[in-house]
Amino acid sequence: MAELQVKAWLHSFEKALQERDVNAASELFVEEECFWRDLLAFTWNLYTAESREEIRVMLAATLDAAQPRAWQIEGHVEEAEATLLIQAFIRFETQQASCRGHLKLRAGKCWCLLTAMHELKGFEEKAGLRRDVGLQHVPAKGRKTWQELRAEEIQEIQRSKETYCVIVGGGQAGVALAARLRRLGVVAIIIEKNKRAGDTWRNRYRSLCLHSPVWYAHFPYMPFPDDWPVYISKDRMGDWIEAYTEAMGLMYWTATECKGAKYAEEHQRWEVRVEREGEEMVLHCKQLVLATGMSGFPHVPIFKGAESFKGVQMHSSQYRGGQEWADKHCVVVGGNNSAHDICADLWECGAARVTMLQRSPTQVVRYPAFAEAHAPLYCADSKYSTTEADLMLASFPYKLLPRLQAPLYMKFAAMDKSFYQGLANAGFMHTFGEDHSGIFSVYYRRGSGFYVDVGASELVINGEIKVKSRVEVEEVKASSVVLSDGSEVEADLIVYATGWSNMNAWAASLISQEVADKVGKCWGLGSNTVKDPGPWEREIRNMWKPTQVKNLWFHGGSFQEARHYSLYLALQIKARLEGIPTRVYGMPLVHHTS
Repeated sequence: MAELQVKAWLHSFEKALQERDVNAASELFVEEECFWRDLLAFTWNLYTAESREEIRVMLAATLDAAQPRAWQIEGHVEEAEATLLIQAFIRFETQQASCRGHLKLRAGKCWCLLTAMHELKGFEEKAGLRRDVGLQHVPAKGRKTWQELRAEEIQEIQRSKETYCVIVGGGQAGVALAARLRRLGVVAIIIEKNKRAGDTWRNRYRSLCLHSPVWYAHFPYMPFPDDWPVYISKDRMGDWIEAYTEAMGLMYWTATECKGAKYAEEHQRWEVRVEREGEEMVLHCKQLVLATGMSGFPHVPIFKGAESFKGVQMHSSQYRGGQEWADKHCVVVGGNNSAHDICADLWECGAARVTMLQRSPTQVVRYPAFAEAHAPLYCADSKYSTTEADLMLASFPYKLLPRLQAPLYMKFAAMDKSFYQGLANAGFMHTFGEDHSGIFSVYYRRGSGFYVDVGASELVINGEIKVKSRVEVEEVKASSVVLSDGSEVEADLIVYATGWSNMNAWAASLISQEVADKVGKCWGLGSNTVKDPGPWEREIRNMWKPTQVKNLWFHGGSFQEARHYSLYLALQIKARLEGIPTRVYGMPLVHHTS
């Protein structure tokens, strides 16, 4: 019965689209509330229509160019009796691409539709049955080995300084995108100032490990071995990134720092100035991607008297380990993931006293709850492949996420009531966000801070890590920190776990403030919350999609986002390389960072 409903809806939808009847197509969606999230397939953008009228307008603008057809179910249909929801993965074609998606029906009408480009026709990845043969097993004079061909490719780029794409940043986002581009036949160079691939992880504090499970963090094309731990250490992740760059054959330039970039209108290309092993050179490329994470530069507050401090002050990004702080008094300003990890590391290393200065409430989620939040999409026995899980997650419009997550976090609050009471008794300020929406309010909306508990919370509860909350730093003295409640905390070390500036700052630093202003804010949704003021954007600002600056792209986020959205960014870049028309629908207005 459920499968028949999906087939009937797809048939009616395809008929309306073929007849170019946008009114009939929009009426197939739930009148009271409906969403259509499109990832390139119709809009060449990441865009969400949030009503029947918006769907009608979007279709009127994009249907003739897209020419969609061959809508069908892919896999099995699921039915949830409790919510009267029927859902299924789907596939279809447009004039330019093979596409996949996900459909959610209620009472025979569409509640949520996801449409996502999967492959460009005529430019599919050379994988599976389409893979290259490689060197023929037939003797031939003068033929070259793979290693010789690879060396020639590298030498030609080094000689000509020409490449189609430059990616600034060699962490998980940069290598995921470069791997996608290489499989599409796009020449791209990763610029990374560290000496080795993976050092962005290796160089962080000693005790760091991933706070998300291994199934959530797979890289494109190469999942982690199935005997790897659920939570991967930072050094093992660094080794994996280095191995990945070699296995995928990426152009990864280590010890290379991007010094600046400008767009040369006369040549219609970017000129990227880099310093590599002490030598300055200019690379020329058509597309420039800033894959520098989801933040800008370290933010360090300026406190009265800080210059008089006789100990050591550093931002959390500079912290490497607590061995030298045994028997010392340590103060960590901040209450989020890094602050907790650093406090725990200092305690493990024998610090005389560790004090966390928590100036605003923090969300804390214990691991069993956090694992449940990822299930059933990302777990050892998930019924979904990684690709299917990514599509399923993408099928939920951002506007729905607070409503869907709030009940989950209310459940966590009840399940771990004694745990949260223990934090409160220790003076720790806890919150589940402005609307109780948990991770969503932090991650996408830049709300209150967040910590996935890997043990530091127990140290807080039992008093091993001291907490001073609801206070501000009034003054830093030679060997102490004076707080707004009149108390004074002895300190040999002050670590500022105080966050980062907007990712937009990279554009200002590497290109110009004018370009950064033209791009506007990066990340956030405009959800009209304290740290994410409106207007509502529907999608994350400026990430993985066209910006107001020609051929300038931003790429970052979690491991899952780096994996999933690198596909759409790579397809957009490939389409521009091949001259495929990419008329963008739904470009947002610019909202500046100030």
